[in-house]
Amino acid sequence: MHAIELEKAYNPKDFEDRIYGQWVEKGYFKPSSDESSPVHNQRKSTNIKYTVVIPPPNVTGVLHMGHGLNNTLQDIVVRYHRMKGDDTLWIPGTDHAGIATQNVVERALKKEGKTRNDLGREKFIERTWEVTHDHHDTIVKQQKKLGNSVDWGRERFTYDEGLSKAVRDVFVTLYERGLMYKGQRLVNWCPRCGTALADDEVDHVDTQGAMYHLYYEYADGSGKIEVATTRPETFFGDTAVAVNPDDERYKGLVGKMLKLPLTGKEIPIIADSYVDKEFGTGMVKITPAHDPNDWEVGLRHNLEVINLLNPDGTLNENVPEKYRGLTCEKARKLVIEDLTEAGLFKGEEKMTHSVGHCYRCKTVVEPYLSYQWFVKMKPLAEKALKAWRDGEIVFYPRKWENTYTHWMENIRDWCVSRQIWWGHRIPAWYCECGETIVSREDVTKCPKCGSTNVKQDPDVLDTWFSSWLWPFSTLGWPENTADLQKFYPTTALVTAYDIIFFWVSRMIMAGLEFTGKAPFHDIYIHGLVRDKQGRKMSKSLGNGIDPLEVIEQYGSDALKFTLSYLAAQGQDVLVDNDSFKMGSRFCNKVWNASRYILGNLEGRNLVPVKDSDLNELDKWIFTALNNAAKNARDALDSYRYNDAASTVYEYFWNNFCDWYVEATKLSFWHGDDHEKDRAVSVLLNVLEESLRLLHPFIPFVTEEIYSKLPLAEIIENRKKAGEQKIMSNETYSDLLVTAPYPDFSESRADQKIITRFAVLQDLIRSVRGLRNECGVNPADKINLAVLIEKGSAAEVCREKVDMIQLLAGLSKVEFVESKPGKSIGTVGTGFEAFIILDENINKDQLLLHFQKDLEKDKKDAERTEAKLNGKFAEHAPAEVVQAERDKLAETKRRIEKLGTYIEALK
Repeated sequence: MHAIELEKAYNPKDFEDRIYGQWVEKGYFKPSSDESSPVHNQRKSTNIKYTVVIPPPNVTGVLHMGHGLNNTLQDIVVRYHRMKGDDTLWIPGTDHAGIATQNVVERALKKEGKTRNDLGREKFIERTWEVTHDHHDTIVKQQKKLGNSVDWGRERFTYDEGLSKAVRDVFVTLYERGLMYKGQRLVNWCPRCGTALADDEVDHVDTQGAMYHLYYEYADGSGKIEVATTRPETFFGDTAVAVNPDDERYKGLVGKMLKLPLTGKEIPIIADSYVDKEFGTGMVKITPAHDPNDWEVGLRHNLEVINLLNPDGTLNENVPEKYRGLTCEKARKLVIEDLTEAGLFKGEEKMTHSVGHCYRCKTVVEPYLSYQWFVKMKPLAEKALKAWRDGEIVFYPRKWENTYTHWMENIRDWCVSRQIWWGHRIPAWYCECGETIVSREDVTKCPKCGSTNVKQDPDVLDTWFSSWLWPFSTLGWPENTADLQKFYPTTALVTAYDIIFFWVSRMIMAGLEFTGKAPFHDIYIHGLVRDKQGRKMSKSLGNGIDPLEVIEQYGSDALKFTLSYLAAQGQDVLVDNDSFKMGSRFCNKVWNASRYILGNLEGRNLVPVKDSDLNELDKWIFTALNNAAKNARDALDSYRYNDAASTVYEYFWNNFCDWYVEATKLSFWHGDDHEKDRAVSVLLNVLEESLRLLHPFIPFVTEEIYSKLPLAEIIENRKKAGEQKIMSNETYSDLLVTAPYPDFSESRADQKIITRFAVLQDLIRSVRGLRNECGVNPADKINLAVLIEKGSAAEVCREKVDMIQLLAGLSKVEFVESKPGKSIGTVGTGFEAFIILDENINKDQLLLHFQKDLEKDKKDAERTEAKLNGKFAEHAPAEVVQAERDKLAETKRRIEKLGTYIEALK
């Protein structure tokens, strides 16, 4: 046959887009049960389904490296299960992202000198749809560049017609079950966005502030008390001052009245166990409308609730006139001035405290009293906790179970109404007669009084109210579709730990409440992508990495492999742009090794190879491949991505390329035509299966190489041979994307061969290391003497002299009974190896090399000893001091070794 030419240089731009188009066009990302799938009824199926729904990115911008990691990890397991023969479906989609998307449009309008009110609701929604479509198209292009093997025919959007129906059905069902209600409650309010926020939509940021100490006078003029607050401007809303009922200091004061400063009001002193008698004076001002804890105290004591704020965050008519219309910050200054003048301000102390900010626009969030829609979460959370206890859901890694249970056990009702325009409109209508109608269909007439003057609630639902339905709404729920029957519950959720509260827990609650089943079984929680200093990537720090720029520079495979290699369970991924060189080098290695093999087919014939035709080197590589397949499968089945990636990396780079491919050169250099044909046939068998092993991690480059293989001949010869060590799977595919993933086979397992070759590898590595240590040019051939411990596994070295000579760069190997006189040695398991100092070694040059190294090491040792004997050891952290001691010990060992080398040369 003729040689098969691969391009000299690995260039992913030559084939990545072409291959992705081919996969999509031919429908290879469809589940195998689809009749339109190219592998429908053509591949042996496991009869196991594997379903994943993508965490839908917000249609507010472009994908960042966090999306790159998340998509990569999903793509790896999806490709793996597809190759296993599972009926595999990965559903793509995007999120309408209520507040975030509305903010994008409002910022654009602001530049035009307009507000949403200038456009009106209908026109504003039209404008938002335009932005949504534009951003959606960008996101889809990016996901295709990443190589996401999603079924694009099943793509969904959280604001499409089907999901809108699901959202309305869920709202009404919750209302009918008594789990949805509207009430006046204290909520988180963003003055900038003009809407309520759920507790978990508030980012708490450490902020510089102060504790202000105020005096409240007794109404009878008998004296005054001291209270402290970080928000003095809110005291106008105080309706009590509380003390702990067990505080002996104040037992006689409970019920006594206080004058509220700067007003003519009086408020009582009350007793409540909420107050910490050890903190401050043990007296706490109670402002029910502006503090969540005070709200609870107010409910217990039936206190008046006075709201001081307008929706825009300014003070309203419930404060004295001079403060009305001021922002809280401006009012605070004025209040302090007036209290000081009245002799009621004691002073302030600077402090850092946690202040809530809107998770989207970063404005300081205010506790705000308003009527909102709420979901009763406790009954839903109890079911979700039981599902976890019963093993219906499993977290990878397990540590996230603590976060999950803590949140579920301390859950509060969910405020789901938002005072914005972009999103699912709340399906509630109000009639002048006071009737509230919650309906799955639009309401035009009041069922109570018959009036047609009914108005729909102007608010929309929290964006998470649609995404908590994502695992089943994407499959057609509430309709009982074929997809819902076949692919629900889904199998796995792969997501970052920062949305366990927002999304993961709520999906579990929704799935159990509306389908009776947990929406997925496996929950893999990965870390965040951070820079090399461990900082979160952000625009303000300028440390973000654009995945598309990485793909442009290194290719999609390099990005995917690097991220998977670094994605250790329970840890964040620390990268910079140079990190992706590792993945690029690996892809380049795969390309060059394949190019070498395919380029050496000229004049060769592929032949069937039976087990009896395999030499020990072949059996060793098949055993190594067998072990790699087992370890990769085990790691992927438990979402240990970095273990899986390092397994295939070590196998291909070290075992296959550096050892097997190099060692087969003996067959091509010294074998006859029959041996060369046999060797190249085995090489192609191993390469073909190795590409299948690597495919989930580097799908593009493996698919491109796979397409060049003489696949028909490889498969035909395997069938003719019909032997267990050669046959890895029963079925094959023209495209690698659906070819079978290598499986572990007992017939290939041969631990004895692994043990024998481990000794050979140890010897060769030791000799290579010794050569490097001695500064011997890798191209120079040297002589080696080997002392073998009788009866040890190292006896194999006597049988593999040719391989040792080839791989260690030796001209001669001699087996000896004792250490030769003029030699430099190294020790391994069952052997000692000595470089012979003969005419092949430039002794003068080597002596000079050793003497320079010795001089440098002695100076380093002196400096380190001086450092350890000085103040450094007293003041530096213990681990840093120990590191210096270890460094000194290693330097001294090297000095001793260099001394023996110099003596040998002299």
